Amino acid sequence: MARTLELTQLRSFVAVADCGGFHRAANALHVSQPTVSHHIRRLEATIGQPLMVREGRTSRLTAAGEMLLADARRMLEIHDEAMRRIGNAPETDEVVVGSTEHAADQLLPELASALQASLGVARIRFRLDRGAVLQTALDRGDVDLALLFGAPDDDRSTGSGRLTLRWYSAPGWAPPTDGTAIPLVAFDEPCAIRNRALETLAAHHTPAAVVCDAAYLGGVLAAARAGLGVALLATVGRTPEGLVERDDLPVAEPIALAVRSRRGLRRELAVEAARSIRQVLDVAG
Repeated sequence: MARTLELTQLRSFVAVADCGGFHRAANALHVSQPTVSHHIRRLEATIGQPLMVREGRTSRLTAAGEMLLADARRMLEIHDEAMRRIGNAPETDEVVVGSTEHAADQLLPELASALQASLGVARIRFRLDRGAVLQTALDRGDVDLALLFGAPDDDRSTGSGRLTLRWYSAPGWAPPTDGTAIPLVAFDEPCAIRNRALETLAAHHTPAAVVCDAAYLGGVLAAARAGLGVALLATVGRTPEGLVERDDLPVAEPIALAVRSRRGLRRELAVEAARSIRQVLDVAG
């Protein structure tokens, strides 16, 4: 019998990958965690191999999962765009919010409830990705709002506060004392926080070199926990597991956040989203 990929299962799979765990994915999709787990098990049965490995409260993709993720995104985007284009999409009161991992990490539960209340919609769906990818998604209309680094730069952007940046490393790590460059772990380019880390150290005449870069936050955290170097992170006052905060490096300036909306979206939605995010950051900070 031919094996068929089910869109509902793929949507749960992408949500777990985007949100970093089954519990957060369930919250984002507004379903129960057992439902998400069931979808992943059925999808793995169809594929014939594991797609995810649980690590505590988070999950990471297997090699097969990494291969499937990009195709799953494309299939869902093609499906959703086709439904919108032919006018048969079900009537849903949903807003899709894109965010970089730095901006969303540790804020998703608070952000989801705050946005849902302020925007007056039935459901908030999150999409976590790199800033450049989210900009493209906004232009295509696949994302309604995106939380991005940087000050507002056009009439589709609204300021939503600033994220405090702090240095973190493995407990046994120490900066070099012989004048050699401080090893950094960071997101690969382009990345505003990576640039902020290098600029901050350069302004204090402290040599630095990126020794490990990663496409996603999980890779940055893993490299820092392994003691490869120090990382500049936006953690909203909560130290990531397995790391310690450093107070022996130059203080980095907070980084601005802005909410950008897709073309045609009501202006008041972006304004309300920016206000809600500022409130969440004020409470978390």
